[in-house]
Amino acid sequence: MNSEKFIQNKTALITLIAACVVVLISLGVRQTFGLFFMDFKNDLDISITQSGLAIGIQMLMWGLTGPIFGAIADKYGGHKAICLAFVFYILGIYFLYAGPNTGIFFQIDLGLLVGIGLGGTAISIPMSIVGKHFPLSNRTIAMSIVTAVGSLGYFISPLYTSYSLIQNGWVDTLFVFTIFLFIGLIVAFFVRSPSLAQSIEKPNDQSTFGALKEAFKNKSYVLLTSGFFVCGFHITLVGTHVPKYVIDRGLESWTAAAILSLIGLFNIFGSLFSGYLSTKISKKIILSAIYALRGISIILFIFLPASNINAFIFGASFGFLWLSTVPATSGIVAHIFGTKYLGVLYGIVFLSHQVGSFFGAFLGGLFYDLYGSYDYAWYLAIALSVFAAIIHLPIKEEAVVRLKTE
Repeated sequence: MNSEKFIQNKTALITLIAACVVVLISLGVRQTFGLFFMDFKNDLDISITQSGLAIGIQMLMWGLTGPIFGAIADKYGGHKAICLAFVFYILGIYFLYAGPNTGIFFQIDLGLLVGIGLGGTAISIPMSIVGKHFPLSNRTIAMSIVTAVGSLGYFISPLYTSYSLIQNGWVDTLFVFTIFLFIGLIVAFFVRSPSLAQSIEKPNDQSTFGALKEAFKNKSYVLLTSGFFVCGFHITLVGTHVPKYVIDRGLESWTAAAILSLIGLFNIFGSLFSGYLSTKISKKIILSAIYALRGISIILFIFLPASNINAFIFGASFGFLWLSTVPATSGIVAHIFGTKYLGVLYGIVFLSHQVGSFFGAFLGGLFYDLYGSYDYAWYLAIALSVFAAIIHLPIKEEAVVRLKTE
């Protein structure tokens, strides 16, 4: 790493802090939905398949709206895109709490509205705005800090939610979530894109359409986009269905909450370590290794005897690998194409991630209702690990000619 100053200016510092808070709140609330499934089933008559479908729709809307919010952020400023998204997120949680929240309204609330909200508040947009403030030498470190703080939400929220569901019930728990989302809306105002004077990249007249055309002609971008599908499938299958899976194997509900919390805790270290390694070695090698290790973690989890120790080891190991793909993936996009359209270009990559998330959530529930177990979903997750480990290897981490000649 060179001697460039890490924090370039005051706006960069404020944006980094605000983006961390936004992602902490957004991902923290998002990580807990699997813990509500039995309450939704008992009180709202929502089946496991219906819950899985709602999460699938949520993931798909998260991905579909990500490039839209990315384009808004690139053109009008990050704070405007994120604040708008928080409005949808708040409405989704509020209606899920207050109603209407049964039948098709359950899918609209938890699936459509929350999904749109996540498209602009969760990790991709805040992180892309942060990336615009930092030079190549420090960019992945800054992005990994945002990811790591978001992981703190993954750690805290399941513990609080598990306690609150027992003490206060699911309705009051969702009301508290609404309050936190309002706080996120206020903080989002400070996630500012750099001005022309603060920009670290030379100005260019490339259009959004031109940037997209350039990206889809680049083989490495296509491979990266295809591989990120697997990341989405993995984390949503685990985050959505592991609580039910461990209970079916004879473990208690607190073990499920502990797994989700361990994922969040160890993802803090995994994200920071991935960001650090990305400044030292090839990012594509890091990604290939992460996906291979995920497959090994799943194999040990499903084939070893069910116990709290094995469950905790899975939570820690999979957590270390959870969002550690994000700094390296976004770093490759920024390295190849620059940061001007990082919001929309990473948004497209993230759309692939969310398509994978849809299938991870929906197929997990569907396989369970059809066959009485999650076995086929796990087998598919393992096969996808092998696919992702291989597909990242041909990626070329080189800036496009346009940037080389500027």
